[in-house]
Amino acid sequence: MPSSKENIGILIGILSFFLFATTDVAQKYATIYHSVFQIMLFRYLFLLILSLFESKRKNNPKFWKTKNLKIQVLRSFTSVLETAFFVTSFRYLHLADVHSVAALAPIIVVVLSIIFLKEFVDRKVWFAIFFGFIGVIIILRPGFDVFSFKSLLPLGAAFFFGLYQILTKKVSETDSDETSLFFSSLFGLLTMSILASIYWVEFTTLSYFLLPLIGVMMSLAHYSLIIALARAPANKIQPFHFTLIFWAIVYGFIFYKDIPDIPTLIGAGMIVTAGVYIINQQRKNLID
Repeated sequence: MPSSKENIGILIGILSFFLFATTDVAQKYATIYHSVFQIMLFRYLFLLILSLFESKRKNNPKFWKTKNLKIQVLRSFTSVLETAFFVTSFRYLHLADVHSVAALAPIIVVVLSIIFLKEFVDRKVWFAIFFGFIGVIIILRPGFDVFSFKSLLPLGAAFFFGLYQILTKKVSETDSDETSLFFSSLFGLLTMSILASIYWVEFTTLSYFLLPLIGVMMSLAHYSLIIALARAPANKIQPFHFTLIFWAIVYGFIFYKDIPDIPTLIGAGMIVTAGVYIINQQRKNLID
C-alpha cells in the first residue's frame, strides 16, 4: 500500500503534468506572434531563477560547480534541441498529435539505454518497443497525403528528450539535481539570448504578459515535478506522464476545435500501452 506521502507525491505529479499541458496551450498561441527563440528565452530565464531558488532551498552554495562539465554541456545542448523541436511543432501541428508522438520518449530512453548503457531487456520489452513505434507510424502515416515532414518535429523532440534523460542519468552520479538544472537553464538562456536577438519579433501589448506567463507556468510545472519526485518514486509518477495526451485532446478541442482522427487515437493508444508496459517492467526489475 502506498503511504500518504507517496499518494500526495503522485497527486502533485499529476498536477505538474496538467501544468505542462496548460503551458503548451499558451506556447502554441505564442508561436503565432513570436519566434520560437523568444518563447524559449523566457522559459530558460524563469528556469534559471528556479534553479537558484532550489539551490537556496537545499542549502547548496556550490550548485554552480560540476564534476563533469562535458556531459553537462552536451546534456544542456540536447535540452535546447528538444525544446526547439517541441515548441516549433506547436506552430504546425495539433496539440494531440504533438503529444501522441512525443509520448514515445520513454520507449526511446529504453532503446538508448540498450545502445549506450548496455542495459539488457527481454523479448517482451522488445515487442513493446516495436509496438510503440508502429503506433507512431500509424499517427504519422508516411506515404499518405496527410503526412508532412513537419510531422517529424515531435519525433525529433522525443529523441532528444530521450537522449537528454540518458545524459541526466549519467551526470546524476556526480552532480546534484540543482546543479544540472542550473547548467541546462543557463546554457539555454545564453543560447536563446543570441538567437532571439537575431530572430526578434516586435512585442505587442499581450507579449509582455504572455511570454512571462509561459516562463512562470513552466517553472511551476517543473517545481511541482521536483516536489512530487521527492515524495514518491519516479516509477510511480512516470505513467501519469501519458495524461498529457488526454489534456492535449481536451485543450485542442476547447481552444482550437481540433478533434483527433481515428488513426491518431489508435496510434496514441498503442504508444501509451507500450510505454506503460515498459515502465512497469522497469519497476519490477528494480523490485527484483
